[in-house]
Amino acid sequence: MRKLLTALAIAAGVSLAGCAATTANEAAPAAAATAPGGAPMDPALGQLLAGVDIPYETFTLDNGLRVVVHEDRKAPVVAVSVWYNVGSKDEPAGRTGFAHLFEHMMFYGSENAPGNFFPRLEAVGATDWNGTTWFDRTNYFETVPTPALETALFLESDRMGHLLGAVTEEKLRNQIGVVQNEKRQGDNQPYGLVEYAQLEALFPEGHPYRHSTIGSMADLDAATLETVHQWFRDNYGPNNAVLVLAGDIDTATARQLVQRYFGDIPRGPENVPAQADVPTLAARVDQVMQDRVATTRLYRNWAVPGIGHTDLVPLDIAASVLGGLASSRLDNALVRGEQTAVGVTASVQDFQRVSLFEVTVDVKPGVDADQVSRRLDEIIADFVQNGPTEDEVRRVVMQTLAGRIRGLEQVGGFGGKAVALAEGTLYMSDPSHYRRELAEYAAATPAEVRQALQTWLTRPVYALHVVPGEREAYEEAAGGRNGGGATQAPRYFRTPEPGEQPLAPMPRTAGTDAAHGPRTFMQVDRSRIPEVGPIRDLEFPDVQRSTLSNGVRIAFARRTTVPVVRVSLQFDAGYAADPEGREGLQSLMAGLLDEGTTTRSSVQIAEEEERLGAVIGSGASIDRTSVSLAALRTNLAPSLDLLADIVKNPAFAPSEIERLRAQRLATISSEQTQPVGIALRTLPPLLYGPQHPYGVPFTGSGTAASAQAITRDDIVGAHQGWLRPDNLEIFVVGDTTLEEITALLNERFGSWQAPATPRGTKNFAASVPPARSRIILVDRPQSPQSMILAGTVMPLRGTDDMLPLLAANDAIGGQASARLNMDIRETKGWGYGAFSFVNRVQQRSPFMVFAPVQTNRTGESIAALRQQLTAFIGDRGVTAEELERIVNGSVRGLPGSYETSGAVLDAIIENDLYDRPDGYQETLPGRYRALTAAALDRAARQAVDPSSLVWVVVGDASQVRPQLERLGLPVEVMELQ
Repeated sequence: MRKLLTALAIAAGVSLAGCAATTANEAAPAAAATAPGGAPMDPALGQLLAGVDIPYETFTLDNGLRVVVHEDRKAPVVAVSVWYNVGSKDEPAGRTGFAHLFEHMMFYGSENAPGNFFPRLEAVGATDWNGTTWFDRTNYFETVPTPALETALFLESDRMGHLLGAVTEEKLRNQIGVVQNEKRQGDNQPYGLVEYAQLEALFPEGHPYRHSTIGSMADLDAATLETVHQWFRDNYGPNNAVLVLAGDIDTATARQLVQRYFGDIPRGPENVPAQADVPTLAARVDQVMQDRVATTRLYRNWAVPGIGHTDLVPLDIAASVLGGLASSRLDNALVRGEQTAVGVTASVQDFQRVSLFEVTVDVKPGVDADQVSRRLDEIIADFVQNGPTEDEVRRVVMQTLAGRIRGLEQVGGFGGKAVALAEGTLYMSDPSHYRRELAEYAAATPAEVRQALQTWLTRPVYALHVVPGEREAYEEAAGGRNGGGATQAPRYFRTPEPGEQPLAPMPRTAGTDAAHGPRTFMQVDRSRIPEVGPIRDLEFPDVQRSTLSNGVRIAFARRTTVPVVRVSLQFDAGYAADPEGREGLQSLMAGLLDEGTTTRSSVQIAEEEERLGAVIGSGASIDRTSVSLAALRTNLAPSLDLLADIVKNPAFAPSEIERLRAQRLATISSEQTQPVGIALRTLPPLLYGPQHPYGVPFTGSGTAASAQAITRDDIVGAHQGWLRPDNLEIFVVGDTTLEEITALLNERFGSWQAPATPRGTKNFAASVPPARSRIILVDRPQSPQSMILAGTVMPLRGTDDMLPLLAANDAIGGQASARLNMDIRETKGWGYGAFSFVNRVQQRSPFMVFAPVQTNRTGESIAALRQQLTAFIGDRGVTAEELERIVNGSVRGLPGSYETSGAVLDAIIENDLYDRPDGYQETLPGRYRALTAAALDRAARQAVDPSSLVWVVVGDASQVRPQLERLGLPVEVMELQ
């Protein structure tokens, strides 16, 4: 559950004890006109900035809990976000990983809400729920329907103030195993060990940021119940937390509810976050790391200042110009120009005390990496000396402001409005800090960026080269080595046993009566969790339709929450349309669309997109090829001009084709080093047969042979045969009207005529081969985990009614509380997660099972998965409790599921793909309530045959094969290509 950093850290927060603060709106006019230092601001950028506003009010409880409230009535949902002012930088020596471990513990029951929190959140219809830990904070968040707000507040307050009695040795040992498997899962990825090397090189011994958030295996093994309890007492008091409520709520209601549920929790010790300076290396450090990677990756890292420092925004702008924009210096020099690299990045990861400036270059296979390394240093040195141009800075600022405007639509989740308010309050004591930071972007000058670069990037650099080769021996946990310890734990998804009687947390400011047991400090009845109130049925936006002059159909839904319009051009193609021997053609052709037209070069396209604050994307799924646009309302017309040119007039220049061919070959090689990529490439041909349109790698990239074989004529032919007006439907959601968008689209697409060549057709005549259950073991030496991916082709098509089957899957493997995850993760502790899903495609769809597990439990995990699936399809079908949770959660979760215009757009597109009526979403509440356990069982039994599953295992064959051979299934070993 770690979070790898939001793209734009916006720190802020005000807390006025006991009373509401002024709203953020009052500062908006000044912020729009001038920069924080009073410098004049570009009027156009100032106008954009004025549209970025999150009004809020604040109050503070007597126990120190700071509360921020933002009212947004667009949907009947409220985001609940609790941020604790403690992270991995606050961990003492010998206790690395404790902050993250405790984040896990907080999901496994409190004294008055025993058992797992997963099903409780799912049953109330929570969306976007999770918990994350990073260097500076730990947070817990969920978006719930308004009638479920009291339930959410009860749960959050109970684990804040009434937790320790539910934290037992059994749960601790289990979660240590889960966290260690989460660590294995991350470490098992290509480049997965880089973070550890970077932190050790950049930060000296004893520095708070020197160790990773996930911690070490040894420290996790050594965790005891008392040390974990003490961590909670020291860090989880209300005075060390920020609560944000954003959505369908006002401050008066929030004050009443927060006081009711959190007001009785006593203050805890004051946690002062660890101080940390920005270290400077004594001299340049060059290191080489071997890893099982496809391409050499060059890293350049510097430690730079943290959140709130005046140089942070200029450094972030510099990173975007250097390697973040599509038109970046490194892209233009190394990827487009010299073509010695297949990918570049540059970014600033910002933290409270320090930040990390990082540059990466993926060297083109066959090119001298040392030569590219020297060239990289030359480009960085020139950039540091001369800085960016004014146009480059403005393009970064437009992209930043436009991205923030698009983000205003979501109240919660990983990057919604609640995050902006919480980060500011926690780090800067100013909920409106996001506005101050954006004003700094809008007023930034090339001179300021150059000065920041010369201050911080002239210091010695940490230069790491990750090259293909064998890894060093992996640091395992004790349980991972011998199969005991943390990997064995009983079920705890139940009411606590007598030995788990509640114990009061023991904050230093509150006493405990040893003779009479725990002290109660309740002002609210905690004997029962509040019921969820009535929830009105979903009101999905009306879908309106029109037709262009050439017959192209338009489906439109109006959403005016933010001044953004989203357009998606859907062509009935996808990589199911790829001819044999040309697999990956559709995705390669789509990728070339914005790499040059007959009137614009690839650089000109990227720069124009950035100046407009637009986002244009193109790609292919298995059934569709699509081109999408997210445009600011004020720039809609020129953004559509750019979109139309990209779609209708691609140049397919030979030089661009060869450049993207090299990138595609590198992508395929990279997929063949990634556990998930290997599995997704291996399984589909086994399920569908190599002649079937779906019997291709589900990554859509094709094969190395097909990538080499594709010609320019193939690409032009694919464009003429598939990306044409008689194979197109346009979907639009956003801040416009049907009349306006139809006129704008008609001007750009209405006269577009189909070419004389025939329209493409897909051939699904090839039959799916008879199911033959077996295990395909793909040998990936030195893997600390095995990736399990299993599948079988169902008799159902995507256009069939799958609602009962999807609901049944929620019981067996579709949710965190489903049987597969509860067994593999929570009961056995063998993996970080295990799930099943219906990979819904337009034709016959597969049922699939996904489970990364620790290496020494691979065989047992497959046996457990088979046992659970067989029992579910057999005599242990959906229970009444599961049915109630699934139906309630599905109905209650609908408003949160369609909160944003992007979600509405996706739903309308899916309705078209699966032949559903426009009003389909509004029928869902009634259909869910009509479901029965018998109907779910019948749907699962008719669609899924566990005995037909083909199992792909990606792992170390020397350790895994003996386990698999005991399962009674044929085992075939495949070597990595």
